[in-house]
Amino acid sequence: MTALKTPLVFASVVMSGGVGSRLWPLSRASYPKQYQVLVDNNHEHTMLQQTFARLRGLDQVNSQLICNQDHRFLAAEQLRSLGQDADIILEPMGRNTAPAVIIAALRLQQMDGDEPMLVLSADHDIADVPTFHVALRSAHELAMQGFIVTLGITPSFACTGYGYIHCGNPVLKGFGVEKFVEKPNGTVAQGYLNAGDYLWNSGMFIVKPSVILAEALALCPGLLKQCKSALNGSAKDLDFIRLSVAEFEQCESISIDYAIMEKTQKAVVVPVACGWSDVGDLQSLWQVNDQDECGNVKQGDVVAMDSHNCLLKADSRLLAVLGMEDIAIIETKDAVLVAKLDQAQQVKELVATLAGREELAHQREVFRPWGSYDSVDSGSNYQVKRISVNPGARLSLQRHQFRAEHWVVVQGQAQVHVDGQDHLLKANDSIYIPKGAVHCLANETNEALHLVEVQSGSYLGEDDIERLEDVYGRQ
Repeated sequence: MTALKTPLVFASVVMSGGVGSRLWPLSRASYPKQYQVLVDNNHEHTMLQQTFARLRGLDQVNSQLICNQDHRFLAAEQLRSLGQDADIILEPMGRNTAPAVIIAALRLQQMDGDEPMLVLSADHDIADVPTFHVALRSAHELAMQGFIVTLGITPSFACTGYGYIHCGNPVLKGFGVEKFVEKPNGTVAQGYLNAGDYLWNSGMFIVKPSVILAEALALCPGLLKQCKSALNGSAKDLDFIRLSVAEFEQCESISIDYAIMEKTQKAVVVPVACGWSDVGDLQSLWQVNDQDECGNVKQGDVVAMDSHNCLLKADSRLLAVLGMEDIAIIETKDAVLVAKLDQAQQVKELVATLAGREELAHQREVFRPWGSYDSVDSGSNYQVKRISVNPGARLSLQRHQFRAEHWVVVQGQAQVHVDGQDHLLKANDSIYIPKGAVHCLANETNEALHLVEVQSGSYLGEDDIERLEDVYGRQ
């Protein structure tokens, strides 16, 4: 008689607070990599959506997404379009992974739940999902016995960009953790690969909330107290849970590895070879994407001749490449990066030299809860934007002190309100919004609305918006 398998029931916790600075100019603070489609094996889903999608078929009792408050509408829209339910917890500022994990465990405890929580990053890629699921079953069994279980990736080459886990004695289908090792140099990494008992540290783990909170009490009690205060001071805001700003900023900024995993005696590791990548730099982005017969990854309008093993990505114009090898060329609307792939880790150092530049944090295209706008041209007294409004969305009722606006509808249908008067605009229709006029714009159709906005005035900053009403709860 075949024994029945223990049900694989867990609570998923997806952390989405990273910036991905090594992937600049693709990934920036205002639009990080997890909210983008970067891996071409799934053209429809962003990395965040792929993270949730690969959990389908597993029994989840609760899902939590922890993200920066500036990305709340972006995250919510991507979950909505995926058909994914999740509690969205908003961090007022970045505090690394330990506070996020502890707060997620505290919330599950408040809901009287102690099913193992599966903690994942929103910006990783996994090519072999069935093998990933098999490893989760082994990890779940260990977590039910009170272990903190991390997934260790079987290394395929001597990588210097990942941390490593040294395996100890066997524990069921895993191993005790002998030690965690920081990112090594090339010689040390090759030694780990040759030894055969080292795994890449994926940062994915599964643990019962009661266990991780008991370890937090023993190993980082101050942080646990700070996290409790931040959660107790949280407030509901539309569909979001806002952590207390005053309390959360007191939380120590520390990774879960440093705070707990490297100190606990309960850590075990389950090996898995599932085609995992953290897609943390340009070289790993090249590795996870499909390559042509010359080893090139080409995305966008790209023509390459006599070039090999290159990452070539064009966002807004033709990119023509001749006689290049082992390089990345990333073209966006406002910045271009050219770098050797074997120096991908050093992009972060390059980014540090850009402090104060607008291109460091913001793309030219800016996303809002109602859609997006792209600033296509500007001068001393004017600015031209291309505005896209999602179906069923509306901008706030607002007015401007310093600028007037002229709207021209390019595609779709716009409901416009100006100083008490309603207007219906279709393609090629236009309207003038005088300085100081109370106005709003809505798309009440099932199709996207696109228009061109021409601003004129003495000051054209985004802070010249006085919101009088807003369905998204913005100030």
